[in-house]
Amino acid sequence: MSTSNGSKVEAMSDSNVTPLRKAQPCPECSRPSTRDSYPFCSERCRAVDLNRWLVGGYAIPVTEGEDNQDEDFDDRG
Repeated sequence: MSTSNGSKVEAMSDSNVTPLRKAQPCPECSRPSTRDSYPFCSERCRAVDLNRWLVGGYAIPVTEGEDNQDEDFDDRG
C-alpha cells in the first residue's frame, strides 16, 4: 500500500498490533476485558455498571459529623 506522495505504508492486521494495556478481569463478571469495552468484557457489562451509577448504587457513606463541615469553614482570608 502506498500514499499519494509515494511513501510506503505498512498494512497492519489485528495480529500485529501490540495491546496498549494488559487484559484485566471484567469488574462485573471476571471474564477478560476487551479493547472495545475496556475495562469491561462487553457492552452488556458496561451498561450494568452505568446503571448502578445512575440509580445511586455506588455511594460514599457519610457520617453525621461530616455533614456540617461546610458550615464551619472560615473564608475571611
